[in-house]
Amino acid sequence: MTSLPKIMVAPNGARLTKKDHSGVPVTIPEIVQCTVDCAAAGADGVHVHVRDRSQQHILDAGLYRELMAELDRALPGFYTQITTEAVGLYSPAQQRKLVKDVQPKAVSVALREMMADSETDAQRAFYHDCHETKMDVQHILYDLDDIHRLVAMQNDGIVPAGQLQALIVLGRYTPGQVSNPKALDVLGGALTTLIKDVDWAVCAFGQRETECLVAARSLGAKARVGFENNRINSDLTCAANNEERVVELVNSLLLQETA
Repeated sequence: MTSLPKIMVAPNGARLTKKDHSGVPVTIPEIVQCTVDCAAAGADGVHVHVRDRSQQHILDAGLYRELMAELDRALPGFYTQITTEAVGLYSPAQQRKLVKDVQPKAVSVALREMMADSETDAQRAFYHDCHETKMDVQHILYDLDDIHRLVAMQNDGIVPAGQLQALIVLGRYTPGQVSNPKALDVLGGALTTLIKDVDWAVCAFGQRETECLVAARSLGAKARVGFENNRINSDLTCAANNEERVVELVNSLLLQETA
């Protein structure tokens, strides 16, 4: 298993379009150029969603393979993670098929979405197949229930034993999708207590994104930053692009290290 990037940029997500912000990358060339710019700013990984011609989220193996090939040409060896996000459109079986067809080096999987069916054998086969091919699977966790469910899945052998990768999502289901770094005291504490060998990161919705990610770093977590979760800088201005969000985080982390 490869270590998670210290700073992974999430440039577009599943829902934003050009109507929300002109800087949201939706085509493959735009996503590649955005990744190149963010890598120059200090990101060492990217979490990508592909879009159809109407800018809508789609789980399409061909588009993902094309994007991964273009990213590898532009940034050889750069850490690229695809998503299985369902957005209420895709079943767990469709998510599993995408991963089987693409065979990426890294994928993020929302635990609650993958466990939405009762196909325990298929779930076990999916996670074990990923493990056997040395594919990085980052488990997306929204609350304590998700953390406890992941622990139970590993205890039951659905998720293989050994080191896990996880992402704690702050603010997704709070009023106004506003994140609070204090939530890490509970969620981060539970994750690292219950799962001793976990490589984890944090993302945070809303204008306190940078504050939350700096707090996460102090707890030993890595960071995912970008327009998927937030487009507002700490000074309440709207970021022009994802690169600007990466730059703010990099500078804030440097200040933390020198304080």
